[in-house]
Amino acid sequence: MTLGAEQRRGVFRIGDRVQLTDPKGRLHTITLVAGQAFHTSRGAISHDDLIGKPEGIVVTAAAGMQYLALRPLLVDFVLSMPRGATVVYPKDSAQIVALADVYPGSRVLEAGAGSGALTCSLLRATGETGHVYSYERRPEFAEIAAANVERYFGQSHPGWHLEVGDLAEVSSPPEVDRAVLDMLSPWECIPVVAAALLPGGVLTGYVATTTQLSRLAESLRADGRWTEPAAQEVIVRTWHLEGLAVRPDHRMIGHTGFLLTVRRLADGTVLPAKRTRPSKGSYGDEYSGPRPGERLGLDTTESSVPG
Repeated sequence: MTLGAEQRRGVFRIGDRVQLTDPKGRLHTITLVAGQAFHTSRGAISHDDLIGKPEGIVVTAAAGMQYLALRPLLVDFVLSMPRGATVVYPKDSAQIVALADVYPGSRVLEAGAGSGALTCSLLRATGETGHVYSYERRPEFAEIAAANVERYFGQSHPGWHLEVGDLAEVSSPPEVDRAVLDMLSPWECIPVVAAALLPGGVLTGYVATTTQLSRLAESLRADGRWTEPAAQEVIVRTWHLEGLAVRPDHRMIGHTGFLLTVRRLADGTVLPAKRTRPSKGSYGDEYSGPRPGERLGLDTTESSVPG
C-alpha cells in the first residue's frame, strides 16, 4: 500500500484534512478534531458532522450556508502550504516528474528543497521503494520543507533524506537514476550530478530566466558528458464553461520557469557534433562560452559550422 493512502480514501477520520468550499468557490482547509467546530461568518460547522462521513458530502453551517467537503488534492496543498522559498507550481512539478521519467523505486537527487512542494511530487512518484535525496543550502527553508512534507504524508517519509548544505560541495554523492536542480546556479552542481547519475540517467534543471537557461545549457555542452539539452516552459490556460458561453478565461498561469532536460552519457562517450547551423549572432564576438564542436577540436566559427 502506498504511503499515506489510508489518509486519502474512505470516510473522514479524526486528524484528516478536509477542504470546505462555499458557493462562491472560496476554500477553507481544516483538520478534524472530535468536539471542535470551524467558525465562519455564516456560523459554525461541527467537526463531528464530518467525522465518519464519506467525501463529497455537503454540510450546512448554523446560518444556512452550505459547504462541499472533500479531501484536498496535492495541488490544493501546495498552493496553500507555508512557504519559505517560492514553491514550484503544480503545472511545473507534474512536467518535471514526466520529463525526468521519475518512476516507482527510482532514486532521485534534488537540489534545493525550497518549501517542499516539488519534493512531495517526487516522493509520490518514487513510491515506497524509491528514495529522494534533497539538499537545501538554507536551514530555515529545510525546516519548512520538512514540516510540509510530514504534514502532507501524515508522517515522516522513510524514502526521503534531507541534508542542509550545498550539493556542489558534496564529495561522495549517492548513486541515483534521476536528478532535479531547482536553484539559482545549477551549473555549479554539474560535476557532482555527473558523478552521481548512472549512464542514461536524466537531469532536469528548473530556472527562472533566459540567462540562467543559456548558461546551464552551455555549461552542460562544455562538460561533454550529456546529450544535447532540450528546453521548454509550461503555460496553462483555463476555460470558462457555462452553457454555450465556452471561452478562455481572462487570466492564465503564464511563465513561472524554464525546464531543461539532458541525459547522462556513458563515460568516454563523445557526443557527435551538431549538424545544424546556429542562428546568426548566436556565437558572436561577445560570446565567451563554448561553441558547437569545440570539444571535438573542430573549427567553430559560424561560417565553418556544417550546414
